[in-house]
Amino acid sequence: MVALPERLHERVQRHPERVALRGEDTELNYQQLWQSAVAVAGQFRDLGLTRIGLCGDNTPAWVVADLACLIAGVVCVPVPVFFSSSQADHLIQRAGLDALVFSVEARPAEPIGHGLWLRHLPVSSAPAWMPEQTAKITFTSGSTGTPKGVCLSAAQMAATTDALQQRLDGVELQQHLCILPLATLLENVAGVYLPLLMGATLTIAPLQTLGMTGSSGLDVSRLAAGLNRHQPHSVILVPELAMALVAAAEQGLLTTDSFRFLAVGGGRVSPDLLARGRAMGLPLYEGYGLSECGSVVALNVPGAEREGAVGQPLGHVQVRVDSEHRILVRGNTHLGYLGDEPEAEGWLDTGDLGALDAEGFLAVNGRAKNLMITSFGRNISPEWLESELVQAVGAAQAVVFGDGEPQPSALLVIRDGRSPDAVREALVRLNAGLPDYARLQAVYLRRHPFSQAEGHITTNGRPVRHQIQADLPMLMAEAFPLFMNLSVPAGTSTRQTTPGDPNMAFFDRLQSETEQARAHVTSAPVIQAIREGRFDIEGYTWFLTQAYHHVKHTVPLMMSCGGRLPERLEFVRKALVEYIEEEYGHHEWILNDLDACGEDKEAIRHGQPDTSIELMVAYLYDRIQRGNPAAFFGMVQVLEGTSIELATPLGEAIQKQLGLPDQAFSYLYSHGALDQDHFEFFRKLMNDITDPDDQRAIIEAARMVYRLYGDMLHSIPLSTGGKEQRHEAA
Repeated sequence: MVALPERLHERVQRHPERVALRGEDTELNYQQLWQSAVAVAGQFRDLGLTRIGLCGDNTPAWVVADLACLIAGVVCVPVPVFFSSSQADHLIQRAGLDALVFSVEARPAEPIGHGLWLRHLPVSSAPAWMPEQTAKITFTSGSTGTPKGVCLSAAQMAATTDALQQRLDGVELQQHLCILPLATLLENVAGVYLPLLMGATLTIAPLQTLGMTGSSGLDVSRLAAGLNRHQPHSVILVPELAMALVAAAEQGLLTTDSFRFLAVGGGRVSPDLLARGRAMGLPLYEGYGLSECGSVVALNVPGAEREGAVGQPLGHVQVRVDSEHRILVRGNTHLGYLGDEPEAEGWLDTGDLGALDAEGFLAVNGRAKNLMITSFGRNISPEWLESELVQAVGAAQAVVFGDGEPQPSALLVIRDGRSPDAVREALVRLNAGLPDYARLQAVYLRRHPFSQAEGHITTNGRPVRHQIQADLPMLMAEAFPLFMNLSVPAGTSTRQTTPGDPNMAFFDRLQSETEQARAHVTSAPVIQAIREGRFDIEGYTWFLTQAYHHVKHTVPLMMSCGGRLPERLEFVRKALVEYIEEEYGHHEWILNDLDACGEDKEAIRHGQPDTSIELMVAYLYDRIQRGNPAAFFGMVQVLEGTSIELATPLGEAIQKQLGLPDQAFSYLYSHGALDQDHFEFFRKLMNDITDPDDQRAIIEAARMVYRLYGDMLHSIPLSTGGKEQRHEAA
């Protein structure tokens, strides 16, 4: 096979004056590009370099350095701009790099011309083993966050490029814009090598000028403006960028006339999104690949595409799906992983699940290791549901969980200011189109995105599921819960509301206007302590003791409230009857839990609560007797909402830490599940309360109870390395 440099030189000879690279203030024709790459390659040889790290933002100089490595036979290791310093250090040490080459000015580094700077590195004492013929090592962050090096030969990258060119035969692409980092293998191979070997012009601009920062920061208006300015024929997208372009086109922000082929890869894409894009003139075509296979395995193209599939495999690989639905690839797989023993040749297990139809179109259904199985035995790919949530509901991020549960749940990042009521309506519409076993039973709304710093996403924006699972109690406590039967009742309006809208449902207004007060509960040190394993039996029994002293008043408070309600709230009195029947005797459950923990339940029965609980109960009796009896429901808002968010996940964490029997958790475990139904009942009840005075009384009471109940949580004694710590309420 003719190597990439020779193939490029053939192009240079055919049209030396054609523009090859166009940057912000630089333009190189094919002859100039070749001469620059040859000159830099000579410098690499003269310096005796064998392995270099290629760093920096997207610039024409980056491409020059990359091609120079191929010409000089120097191993090129792209360093993603979004890698953390520790990840970059790991890459440098693991690969045993001789030097770093920068595509933008860097210190300390020496200029070597052609827009490049070079910094020599200390000799590595023991560089990791590398397969022979390695030309490029591409590092992927993976789910652990520790980069792993995939070793590829020049021949493998050339084979992928040739196969792509054959698949795209007949599609005229003369202008390509790189909007993914050049260190991303997909953009490197399909966005640099392929257009150059097709004789096209590459436009390369700093990522920030296209609205992108880090691994997942995006300014859609700047991206749309950049595309309008450069007018490319082709662009490579990840699903989030595809969704952003569709939205921009629908809002009239994006001119679509120039586009001829928009490739989408890196994650599942909803068929609905593709259809919306096509309707707006965006020629979106989904593909599939992985670094171990040179970045592309299958691709839909004009005249050979299938909805719900990622296309037919390219001609340089063979693909099959085994009896366990795993996708296997053979024919152009990597040389091995940096530092690992070479693997036996044969079929590469991609780790993905999928299917091949009779005509050879490949469908990808998520990662095998992430597969969830419901308690009814149904298999669910979380990536599939996450894709639907991001693209159908308009979430910035989504993480689906619930392995072993009857139905899945999700953490959803909503950053556009929509009210919970509006999000609920979008979820209702989504759920209506999902199979029954995959319908979401609980959704937690977040306003702040998951971050790499907290360990919840990788550098390329994918969820670190094991860490999210470990942190679920805290994440759910910090989020806004939507526990409901997500179905559309007949005649339900789909009109959206926003915060402050006088027509906003009262339940959502109640949640919104008590959010700040609620933070006093969710910020209690006990939640973090449980997560870190700093919670002992004394803290648990102290919490149960306080729970007993307020739960024993729940039914008396409801009876008092019911007796004081005016006739116009008769429907509320009826609801209280149902509440009383459900809640009666729960305080005795708590005493039994305390008994299972070895406590004297009779002493607790006749003991005194913490001051915060004493004041909370007294406040509620006073509001019912001297104020508006509807204030009682402020307590319901706090206690049932908190139970839903914290009871089951914290109960499981506490039981694991303390090794207590199930008999010590009847209160927490029952309320985690029971209160979900209660909360949905409560939501509907609150939405029927329309009197402004009643609404105000409930909101004010909720704020007070959040404060007092939070004071109790802040006072729970905690274990700190053998020493007890007690947080006084602020």
